[in-house]
Amino acid sequence: MAGFISNLLILLLLFQNICLGFRSPLSVFKRYKDTSRSRSTECLGSDQPVISFGLSDFALDIRMPAVTPKQSDTYLCMSVPLPVNDEAYVVDFKPHASMDTVHHMLLFGCNEPSSTENYWDCDEGTCKDKSNILYAWARNAPPTRLPKGVGFRVGGETGSRYFVLQVHYGDVSAFRDKHKDCSGVTLHLTHQKQPLIAGMYLMMSVNTVIPPGKKVVDADIACHYKRSPMHLFAYRVHTHRLGKVVSGYRVRNGQWTLIGRQSPQLPQAFYPVKYPVDISYDDILAARCVFSGEGRTTETHIGGTADDEMCNFYIMYYMEAKHAVSYMTCTQNANPEMFRNIPQEANIPIPVKSDVLKVMHGHHEETKDSDASSLLQQDKKEEEILDHETKDSDASYFLQQAKKQEAEILDQDFHIAEAVEWPGLDLKLGQVSGLALDPENNLVVFHRGDHVWDENSFDSKFVYQQRGLGPIEQNTIIVLNPRNAKLLHSTGKSLFYLPHGLSVDKNGNYWVTDVALHQVFKLGPNDKEPLMILGMALQPGSDKNHFCQPTDVAVDPITGNIYVSDGYCNSRIIQFSPNGLYVMQWGEETSLGRSRSGQFRIPHSLALIPDLNQLCVADRENGRIQCFRLETGEFTREIKHKAFGRELFAVSYVPGGLLFAVNGMPYPGEAESVQGFVMNFSTGEIIDTFTPLRKSFEMPHDIIASEDRTVFVGDVHAKTVWKFASAERKGGGGINLGNFFANHKGYSRKGFDRLSTEGSDQEKDEDDGTDSEEECSASSLPPAPSSS
Repeated sequence: MAGFISNLLILLLLFQNICLGFRSPLSVFKRYKDTSRSRSTECLGSDQPVISFGLSDFALDIRMPAVTPKQSDTYLCMSVPLPVNDEAYVVDFKPHASMDTVHHMLLFGCNEPSSTENYWDCDEGTCKDKSNILYAWARNAPPTRLPKGVGFRVGGETGSRYFVLQVHYGDVSAFRDKHKDCSGVTLHLTHQKQPLIAGMYLMMSVNTVIPPGKKVVDADIACHYKRSPMHLFAYRVHTHRLGKVVSGYRVRNGQWTLIGRQSPQLPQAFYPVKYPVDISYDDILAARCVFSGEGRTTETHIGGTADDEMCNFYIMYYMEAKHAVSYMTCTQNANPEMFRNIPQEANIPIPVKSDVLKVMHGHHEETKDSDASSLLQQDKKEEEILDHETKDSDASYFLQQAKKQEAEILDQDFHIAEAVEWPGLDLKLGQVSGLALDPENNLVVFHRGDHVWDENSFDSKFVYQQRGLGPIEQNTIIVLNPRNAKLLHSTGKSLFYLPHGLSVDKNGNYWVTDVALHQVFKLGPNDKEPLMILGMALQPGSDKNHFCQPTDVAVDPITGNIYVSDGYCNSRIIQFSPNGLYVMQWGEETSLGRSRSGQFRIPHSLALIPDLNQLCVADRENGRIQCFRLETGEFTREIKHKAFGRELFAVSYVPGGLLFAVNGMPYPGEAESVQGFVMNFSTGEIIDTFTPLRKSFEMPHDIIASEDRTVFVGDVHAKTVWKFASAERKGGGGINLGNFFANHKGYSRKGFDRLSTEGSDQEKDEDDGTDSEEECSASSLPPAPSSS
C-alpha cells in the first residue's frame, strides 16, 4: 500500500512542470491555489483539511501546524491520515512554501508514522514501517505536474494509511519575528480510474569506486528495456558532493536521445523532460554520473553517508493502465562498450557558483562564513532524509535493505506466463543442460549436440565409458537473440563430451562444466581454446585438484572468485581464486535421516547474490535451496517448500530480491507437479508458479532470469528452451524510493538403486520412477591419489 501511494505522489510532483497536455485543475482545487496567502502565518485549510467536490473527487490539505523552527537546518515532520479506505488516484497537487523560509519539502506514505504528536523532529524518523517518497519540492526548482489522464494509485488494500510531511528549514533568520509557518501541500485525489498510471524507473550504480585525487571518474549504468511502451515526462538526478553532472539517455539503434542532464549540486527536484521521449521494447536506458575525487584522501564508495557517494538517475513515466508497472530499477551496465559513443555533453560538468551552492543548501549571507564541517553535517542530514537511508552506514546493509524492500514491492505486481511468440521451441538442439545471459542480455545455451547421458555413460567409479565417440562435433555454446531466438554466435566445437553447467562472467567469458571430463573451463567468446581449465581430464576425484562430475560454476563479479558445485558424486562447494588457485571448500554428504544444513545430495545449480555476499545452491535430491556466505561458506538460510517435491534442479537470482527455481518430475503417486517458481528472496515465500502452454516440462534442468523478469528454462529431455515473461496483474505493487535507499546459480534412494543409471540424464523409467539426473550412488567414490 505504501508503495502505491508513493508512486502516485512522486509522479504528481514531476508532472506539475510539464507544459503540454496537462490537466486543468478543477474549480474547487483551483480555489486552493487562488486563495493561498504569501504570508506563512495563515494556515489556510488547516481547519478543514478535506474538502469534497463532486461525487468522486476531493482535496486533502497537508500543512505544518503553525511551527516556528528555532535552529537552522531543522527538519520537522507531521502526519495526516488518508481520509478514505478505498482506492484513489492522486492527479494534481499544489505546494504551499516560500523559498525564503523552506529549503525543501518531502511527502511520504506509510502505515505507521514515527510519532503521534502534532509534529516532531524528523531525527526521530518519518515512519516506523517502510515509507515511500510521494512528492518533493525544492527551493528555486520548477514545479512539476501530472499530465492529463495520469494518476498515482493510492489507498485500497495495499495503499498507505498516512501521509507524513517533512519540511527542511535551512536558515531560520526569516523567523526573527517569531511568526508561525504552515508550509505544506494540497493534493487533489479522485476515485475515478485513470487511463494512464504513473511510475518510477530508478537507475543506480552500486559498485563505483572513486580514487582519491582522481579528477574524472565515470559511473555508467545501462539496461535493456523489455516491457510495454512507457512515456517519460520528468527526471531527477542525485549524487553527494563529488558529483559534477548526471545525464540519462534512450539508446535506440545506436542513436542516443537525451532524457535529462543536470548538475546534482542544483536543487534535486524533478525536472520536466524537455522533449517527449518514449521507450519501446528492446531500447536501452543509459545513464552516466561524472565524479571528481579531488580533495579526498581515501577511496570513496557507494553508500549511505555524506562521506560516501551515490549515482542515481530517476525517471518519471506513465503507461497504459492495463500494462502499468509502478516501479522498475536498473543497477547494471549491460553494454560498457557502447559508452564510447555517449554524447560529449555527458562528460562536461555543469558549473555551479559557490554562492548558489550555499543558497541551494539553505545558507544565506549570515552563514556564508560557516566552516566546511557544518556544510558536511547539513549535507549528511539531507541525504539521510532525501534517500531514506538508515542510520547504519554499512554499505552492505544499505544494499540488503534495498533488495529486500524491492522484493516486497514486486511480489504483488506480476505473474509469469509463457511467451508464446518465442520461436525458440523450434531450435534443433541436443540435451539442453545450461543457460545464462551475457553482459548484453543475450541468451547463451549449453547443449550436448549428438551426445546423450544414459546408463552406458559411466562405470561404477564414475569413469566415462564412451570416449571412443570423441568430443561433440557441433558447437555446444550458442548465443541467441532473447527476443526472436535468432542465432548470434556459436562456439565450443570439439571441446566437450557431456556439457552440464554454464555461467557468464561480467566480461562475457563463458564458464562451463563437463561431467564426463570432470573439469571446469573458462572460454572467451571468440576463443577456440580454453583460457583456464580446472580439474584433471577424465579423472574423477575428491581432492583439491579433482572433481567428480561437477555440476555448475559461478564467478563473483566483485572479487573474481570462482565457485564450483561438485557434484554428482561429491557433495561440496569449492572456492578458487580468480587465477584458479584452490582456496577452500565446504559441504558434506547427507546423512541418514533429516538432511542438515551444509549437507548436500547433488549440489546441482548455483546462484550468486553479490549484493548480499551470498551464494545459493539448488540442493537437488534434498529438494531445497541452501544459501551461504561467500567469504566463509557459513550457512545462512534454507528455502524449502512442499510444492518443490523431492527434487529442486536449478535456481537463479535477479537484483531486486527475486529468486527463480525449477523442480523435478514427481515420483509415482506424488502430487507435486513439475513447474517453475518465483520467490521473494527476503522471506522465501513463493510469489508465483508457472508452467508452459506449449508442450510440457519433461526435465527442466536449468533456469535463468533477467532483471525485467524475463525467464528462460532449458529442458534436458525435451531438448528445448522455453521463454516466460511477466504478465502484469491488476493492482498491487508500488514505488518505495525511501526504503530502496535505506536497503544470481552420491546418494542411494531407498528402493531405487540402479548403478546403470547413476548420474545420467536419461529418461525416467515409468516402471520404477528412477530419474536420470538423480544420482543413485550405491557406493562412494574411493579416495583418489593427490596430485600437485
